Amino acid sequence: MHAGLPRLALTAGEPAGVGPELLVRLAATPLAAEFVAVTDRHLLQRAAARCGVALHLRENDGPPHPHQPGSLRVRHVPLAVEEHPGHPDPRNARHVLATLAEAADGCQVGRYAAVVTAPLQKASINDAGIAFTGHTEFFAQRAGVDVVMMLASPELRVALATTHLPLRAVPDALTATVLERTLAIVHDELRRKFGLAQPRIAVLGLNPHAGEAGHLGHEEREVIEPVLARLRDERGMHLLGPLPADTAFVQAMRPRYDAVLAMYHDQALPVLKSEAFDRTVNLTLGLPFIRTSVDHGTALDLAGTGRADPSSLIAAARLALELIGRSAAQPSLHLPGEDRK
Repeated sequence: MHAGLPRLALTAGEPAGVGPELLVRLAATPLAAEFVAVTDRHLLQRAAARCGVALHLRENDGPPHPHQPGSLRVRHVPLAVEEHPGHPDPRNARHVLATLAEAADGCQVGRYAAVVTAPLQKASINDAGIAFTGHTEFFAQRAGVDVVMMLASPELRVALATTHLPLRAVPDALTATVLERTLAIVHDELRRKFGLAQPRIAVLGLNPHAGEAGHLGHEEREVIEPVLARLRDERGMHLLGPLPADTAFVQAMRPRYDAVLAMYHDQALPVLKSEAFDRTVNLTLGLPFIRTSVDHGTALDLAGTGRADPSSLIAAARLALELIGRSAAQPSLHLPGEDRK
């Protein structure tokens, strides 16, 4: 790498979505890093033409080179068939997975300092006969570790106890083991990645009013509360809750915590996305490498128009660089009472 500049692996996600165009837009930014686009070079060229921007592609095996706006280094992973914007083709599913594998494996051997992912189309991969739940689960399996999905904006961090599950399946998935493991990962990663010496985590209840003392559900009393009590006693964690989800996000509450643990996907993410959609980043906690991503989907209706907003991908790249820098500065941590945001 050039003069210590971190090398970021960029994946384009669904070829027929907005991901390739977002990578082209990201390439135009003057971030202090080396970018390596792990995708099909011809896909990027076509995306640049649709966006009406000039793009210079460099070979991946060239000498280390700091990023220059308007250029991208490419690790070529060929498509099976040419993309048609707005119309995903399952024949390209293995291409998408190959880009993720190259990025993950490259991070684990030190070829990349982090991976930044554009959105993919889960249905298209499953339509190809490949069982696939999402980026988060793919990287967890590839690395052989337990992970937690977190979405973070400059004002709010939200982690999820369960991710891509039908709502009907959530209560059964919320076991004491799952919740304890999730909180341990969130706590440790807030220390490691965000430099918080004593993280404060607000834990939401599953049911309305956090169960209303057992009148609106039993998961709080039988699962969540015992886990929180045990982790407070045994690990000294600073855990608030279980809190009612309808009041946990009000401004008066936010100074009391550094992150929120929600019980399921749509319990908290609408709050985060409604107030900071273009500034929110998806990151995977617990991996042996840094992975960040956009907080939105493939936007098939915008694909090919050149009008997709790259703000979230740019924010993801910036957060990846911040986390790399903070990791390099360890073991220094914030002291209790310091600004935690």
